[in-house]
Amino acid sequence: MITFAGTAYPAIVMGVLGLAFGALLAFASIKFFVETDERVSKIREILPGANCGGCGYPGCDGYADGVVTSGAKINLCAAGGPEVARRIAEIMGAVAEDSIPMRAYLKCTGSAQISPRKASYEGVHDCKSAAVLPGTSPNACPFGCMGFGTCVNVCVFGALSIVNGLAVVDPDKCVGCGTCVATCPKSVLALAPRMSCVQVACNSKWRGPDVKKVCSAGCIACGLCARNCPAKAISVENNIAVIGANCTNCGTCISKCPAKSIMYITEKEIERVERISA
Repeated sequence: MITFAGTAYPAIVMGVLGLAFGALLAFASIKFFVETDERVSKIREILPGANCGGCGYPGCDGYADGVVTSGAKINLCAAGGPEVARRIAEIMGAVAEDSIPMRAYLKCTGSAQISPRKASYEGVHDCKSAAVLPGTSPNACPFGCMGFGTCVNVCVFGALSIVNGLAVVDPDKCVGCGTCVATCPKSVLALAPRMSCVQVACNSKWRGPDVKKVCSAGCIACGLCARNCPAKAISVENNIAVIGANCTNCGTCISKCPAKSIMYITEKEIERVERISA
């Protein structure tokens, strides 16, 4: 009979078990190996790596896999734009669909000078945190920008900043991914085609008299813009002017708006916010 003294026996048993489990894992890795489509890695290489989530997938890895395995559209990468879409189409052997370049803009001009603050907020400087409890917002207008910078924190492109209590979008840096839009608890940020220069800079759903009590630049739903639009591109819905896709950017509505809540958004927004707040 062979005997093992001291700790030798347990060590040998553990070694044998280790070899057995190792062999089993090696067999399983071969048996159940799933070959990765090389197109996934090729697409991942040409994606910008921003991992912004604007495509609707969990980062660039998720989007690359989604294109190959789930049939995701090849033009969903806002950060990469048409060029990346074209290259993905080449890899997939498909035709690149046309994509409309977008940019974010703020539907609010309610700085402290235009929309007086009703309170001094001393809590966490985060819009989502401040919006959780009723009455914590410093704004008299419940639809306006809170200005605590949640959008700034989530923008991986550095396209947003806070000026005079308002979120400001740098059009040169914004890629239109929509992350800030999805994050804003007040839904005061929106996406618009870059070619659409005229937008309503108001988010209020209140009737005109109530709007004027809290903001001197809020839309009062008077309808002058709609009645004077040569292209008939404007309607008034839910107490606010809405500009349609057939807008020609003529600017007639801007000149007719008595509240000055319709404006061009193509200029540097930081300059516009500073000007209207002066």
